[in-house]
Amino acid sequence: MRTWRRSEAGWVSRSYAWLVVRLRWLVVVGWAVGAGAAALWLPATSVNADLGGFAPPNSRAIATETASARAFGFPVLSRTMLVQRDPDGLSPEAQRRLVERAAAVAKDEVRDVAPIAAVVPIVNVEDVFASSERGTTAITYVFTEPGTTFADEVTAAEEFARNHVQQPDDSFVGVTGTVPGQVAQSTILYDHLLLLEGATLAVVIGIVALKFRSLVAPLVALATAALSYFLAVRVTNYVGGLVAGGAPEELKPLVLALVLGIVTDYAIFFLSSMRSGLEAGTDRRAAAQASAAQTGRIVLVAGIAVAAGCAAMLVAEAGFFRAFGPVLALSVLVSVVVSLTLLPALMAILGRSLFWPTRTHRERRRLLARGAARVLTVRLVSLVVGGAVLVGLAAVGASAGRLQLGVSFVAGLPADSAPARAAAAASSGFAPGIVAPTELLLQGPGIGSDPERLTRLGQAIDDQPGVAGVLSPGALPDEAVRGALVSKDGNAARVLVVLEHDPLGARAIEDLDRLSAALPAMLEDVGLEAARFGLAGDTAVSRELVAATDSDLRRIGIAVLVVNLLLLMLFLRAVVAPVLLLGCSVLALAASLGCLTLLFQDRLGHENVAFYVPFAASVLLLSLGSDYNIYGVGHVWTRADHVPLRQAIAERVPETSGAITAAGITLAASFGMLAIVPLRQFHELGFVMALGVLLDALVVRSVLVPAVLTLLGRFSAWPRRLRGGQGEPVADPPRATGRPLPD
Repeated sequence: MRTWRRSEAGWVSRSYAWLVVRLRWLVVVGWAVGAGAAALWLPATSVNADLGGFAPPNSRAIATETASARAFGFPVLSRTMLVQRDPDGLSPEAQRRLVERAAAVAKDEVRDVAPIAAVVPIVNVEDVFASSERGTTAITYVFTEPGTTFADEVTAAEEFARNHVQQPDDSFVGVTGTVPGQVAQSTILYDHLLLLEGATLAVVIGIVALKFRSLVAPLVALATAALSYFLAVRVTNYVGGLVAGGAPEELKPLVLALVLGIVTDYAIFFLSSMRSGLEAGTDRRAAAQASAAQTGRIVLVAGIAVAAGCAAMLVAEAGFFRAFGPVLALSVLVSVVVSLTLLPALMAILGRSLFWPTRTHRERRRLLARGAARVLTVRLVSLVVGGAVLVGLAAVGASAGRLQLGVSFVAGLPADSAPARAAAAASSGFAPGIVAPTELLLQGPGIGSDPERLTRLGQAIDDQPGVAGVLSPGALPDEAVRGALVSKDGNAARVLVVLEHDPLGARAIEDLDRLSAALPAMLEDVGLEAARFGLAGDTAVSRELVAATDSDLRRIGIAVLVVNLLLLMLFLRAVVAPVLLLGCSVLALAASLGCLTLLFQDRLGHENVAFYVPFAASVLLLSLGSDYNIYGVGHVWTRADHVPLRQAIAERVPETSGAITAAGITLAASFGMLAIVPLRQFHELGFVMALGVLLDALVVRSVLVPAVLTLLGRFSAWPRRLRGGQGEPVADPPRATGRPLPD
């Protein structure tokens, strides 16, 4: 049965290779026509996810905000605001105009403010907000009509400022808030996307050119990668338009790095095999057919492993992560299909000219690499080197436990961007939390009829750690409170809480956790124990999102490990090695996250990293590691069916590690290019992905895995039986006969 399965797999591989090479010109023309059709009929832009896509399902924070708007008839929280600041103090005239503007909008006396429905000003004066400054800073919260898009809301706020906050002593700084922060991030992404594409393609060309010392090979890799990216973007845009909420903006650079990186990886695998066949004296079509048969199966399984790992995100609770899954999985599948067809076709057409002008053989370098690999196959050397690598990765990975998560809408922007400058000005006059206050909603019969109790509650909240200020009904005149902070029927009250730290950061989330835990006792102390309460606002949403991310990360991590383990078991037909290989990948991932913590939190002093960075890194690094596992160990075990395992390791590791190293450097550089986007989360993502790929390719696959295989010997293949003898080694089997190596 086992022999029959191997024979059938070989027949399928040979048939695929023969067909692609035979129809090579038709394949090239077909993809050209397909690209044209995609340009005509598939969308070039996507539907973008909004803030609601970040909240987990059944969010209590969103439910509380909805209940508040229902009880009062309008929301009290705004995510867009105008900032005015004069360190020497805003003039009395400027403060008077604040109130006049708000009244004019409320009375519908200003005709050019649509879709703005209301503006609510607040000044850092003693009676309203406790601050170290007095009268220096004013915030005007902007409320828009329901259904207004984020971009239109920001545009309306900027127009309002240009038309009505224009006096010199108004000291207008800018528009900020979580909505302007998101719009600014989208603008920065689009402004840098073309540069990112060009830089990534240039890196791909350069690395492939150096790897093969050729001017033609990088053009083949470039054509395949560019076509794959073009089609992936069009297909995912179309599918994203069918999904409620669309796809997050953050996916666009990630799709670029992933597609260009893995397609170049696959090109290096195919071209390495093609070069070996040509050096053995085989003609171009037979060499292309042998490369397609041998490498195509590896690329197919590796691509399925990455796509399946990405698709595992569908079991996440947060809609943001569920959008990652289909988009990344589809991008990978498109790339695999293009690579499996276009690369062999171009290789069969170009033949030896692929590697022009280089014609040197690599026998000397190959002998040196085999010598180093033979030293590594000495058990004592493997034990020492493998043990050192394991201890080193584990030591660095221990820091990953200190990783703090947050959301980076405004904090992730460049310091000189308009929303960041306005947020800094607002923080100086009030506190960082003024950019996104937290709402405490209290509901119960007659709860708003006792201002003394509400005042005492506000004072108790103000005394809590991490709270910078409180705006409660008892702190304002009744005419200002009725209908705004106390409902007209008196059965609901709202308290606004301003936190000391970045409202979407890890410390603010911890402060809100403590406040939420302390609220029942505080309500009981002031005699409001019968009141129902809920917390709303961006900090509350971020709190739920981070908690859901922790839960999703465990769930998705298990799913990705199971998917990759099953695929490795099926491809390698073993149990022991796949478990150990995935264990090595987990160690490399932990070390990467540990370095992320040490650099960004400890060294650079960032409060947290973007919540999705460790999530995306975990899924992608574990899945991409399977690429190199399949390519490297698959070649070793193919040879181990003819020679002893130690000899197979010594022969195949130098050959495969060269391709894996080049592929890893290319993929790492592709992800590293994400740092071109001047947003903090892309610096974090680019760093952890580039480092993780390099650790996997240069340390784990080239050193740790051969050491582990050497120490375990033939048991690593259990229950598969490697057919290589233990006696005199045999010669290499033919490598480019038009047929793949025996399975």
